[in-house]
Amino acid sequence: MSEEVGSMLVIYDDPSDRHSLSLDDASSTEESPDETRLSLETSNDAIPYIGQRFGTHDAAYEFYSEFAKRSGFSIRRHRTEGKDGVGKGLTRRYFVCHRAGNTPVKTSTESKPQRNRKSSRCGCQAYMRISKTTEFGAPEWRVTGFANHHNHELLEPNQVRFLPAYRTISDADKNRILMFAKTGISVHQMMRLMELEKCVEPGYLSFTEKDVRNLLQSFRKLDPEEESLDLLRMCRNIKEKDPNFKFEYTLDTNNRLENIAWSYASSIQLYDIFGDAVVFDTTHRLTAFDMPLGIWVGINNYGMPCFFGCTLLRDETVRSFSWALKAFLGFMNGKAPQTLLTDQNICLKEALSTEMPTTKHAFCIWMIVAKFPSWFNAVLGERYNEWKAEFYRLYNLESVEDFELGWREMVCSFGLHSNRHMVNLYSSRSLWALPFLRSHFVAGMTTTGQSKSINAFIQRFLSAQTRLAHFVEQVAVAVDFKDQTGEQQTMQQNLQNVCLKTGAPMESHAATILTPFAFSKLQEQLVLAAHYASFSIEDGFLVRHHTKAEGGRKVYWAPQEGIISCSCHQFEFTGILCRHSLRVLSTGNCFQIPDRYLPIRWRRISMPSSKLLQSAPNDHAERVKLLQNMVSSLMAESAKSKERLDIATEQVSILLSRIREQPISLQGGRDISSITRNL
Repeated sequence: MSEEVGSMLVIYDDPSDRHSLSLDDASSTEESPDETRLSLETSNDAIPYIGQRFGTHDAAYEFYSEFAKRSGFSIRRHRTEGKDGVGKGLTRRYFVCHRAGNTPVKTSTESKPQRNRKSSRCGCQAYMRISKTTEFGAPEWRVTGFANHHNHELLEPNQVRFLPAYRTISDADKNRILMFAKTGISVHQMMRLMELEKCVEPGYLSFTEKDVRNLLQSFRKLDPEEESLDLLRMCRNIKEKDPNFKFEYTLDTNNRLENIAWSYASSIQLYDIFGDAVVFDTTHRLTAFDMPLGIWVGINNYGMPCFFGCTLLRDETVRSFSWALKAFLGFMNGKAPQTLLTDQNICLKEALSTEMPTTKHAFCIWMIVAKFPSWFNAVLGERYNEWKAEFYRLYNLESVEDFELGWREMVCSFGLHSNRHMVNLYSSRSLWALPFLRSHFVAGMTTTGQSKSINAFIQRFLSAQTRLAHFVEQVAVAVDFKDQTGEQQTMQQNLQNVCLKTGAPMESHAATILTPFAFSKLQEQLVLAAHYASFSIEDGFLVRHHTKAEGGRKVYWAPQEGIISCSCHQFEFTGILCRHSLRVLSTGNCFQIPDRYLPIRWRRISMPSSKLLQSAPNDHAERVKLLQNMVSSLMAESAKSKERLDIATEQVSILLSRIREQPISLQGGRDISSITRNL
């Protein structure tokens, strides 16, 4: 290759094949071969040049595509001249930059609104033209025009691979994906597994999650209309057996199932107490149908996940999310949560502002962090873990001012000023960073432990997805399983003796009221409170660590009204009093925590048996479940002392003898057998 060619001119053009550079010009011009620089060895040439020859136009396309990939863009076939089998046949081809041309704006109509998504095309004039010649006997393709001037920024090597032209799924990977889909795991999990199998860093596969979803969509083999009928039939059957089961659905203009949502009577009862902070997880899809799945989950007084409701949607639009939120509010008698944690979804955010205007909307930190490997691993390389540690430090700060200062320093230190993910994270910081959220109750669902617990709980719903109707059954089984394991864990916790660590009257008082889960959180603060000093100031108290000479937290306490508040806002955030407030209460000779600071949602809740019997349904299966709850309460209360256990053992023995004397009806035997098989 000559020195002139190696310098890579902005535009190359063969004078003998002069043609307009307009990419929209469809005219055809006859070639007049002239003396041009020829090369029969093109495999080692890095840059296209006039006169470069190829055996086929596909070979020319592959060469230009590889050049484009190294340079930071991709190409597409733009125009051909001539026609195979007619006259001289195909005579000329144009390959252009993927951003060539301009996409006209679609005109919207009232009946069919258009999305008008932003196009990547910006009129780029970079191209390569090849023309067919038979100059040496056999037909060959020769480069007769080449322009490498772009009116847009070229991508870095770690970014260009995400262009659609370079995202490919091999046949072996397709088979692997379909096998994963049959097991019911999520697309996100598929990506992580394949990264591990191929020993590549997160985000370095040759395809994206969207590509996998498109593949799964193309392999859908079941009849969606038949599936919809089965799903509705299943819900109606459940409704007939349990009048308290609730479900809503919509049909599209073709009378096909569009959206559906459902909830159970037990879920609605749980929501009434624990629906103050809710996670609405929309990050999963039914892989067999590529349907967005939304699950409402909360945390009960024992720190365990509880199911509130579920929805399947046709798409992720504002309209679909609005419908889902309305349906959920309908199930819950119009009661909206105080705080709703979701994924970063613009359409969901817009729907929430309309349907739940009084609810504090926040982003789930664990849903954000799950995307970090694909967002930042390739960008930061060896500094990724260092950056992640700094991000967590900023996330957990208490002061907004400290967060703002630390964020600017982090961006400068890691050179992330123009990174679009960092820009988006900062613009939405008030929805995910703790310094902005500490005044809102989240029930501890932002902690790593709770996020893992909730994710594990949701995974029970996603296993063995085969048919839509079966999925509803799977959710019901998972909810029942959760309830049973929850009762077992509750009993185990009650059987354990609570260990008092401070000897303070406030500690022993709280231990009799709060669940072991909530008490352990309060006990941590009581132990730490001993390390703090309190100073009376004009309008309250200043509380700081005994080793600090400055700073501290400001606590306001009105003993007569039983009101105490701290500038750290921990009680508002978790429902558990902070060490600063506890220190002030102790200093003020307060021997019991004010009742309002022992929230109902963290207390040991046991509904009186008389109330349970009054509200007991007539359905046999429901009455058996009611008996299960009563037996669980009996065991929990009896295990608290030897005297209680002796009384319970004696009375249950008498009751069991009386029950065995009663005759068993055939229908009752069938019911009991079917119930015990499901337990």
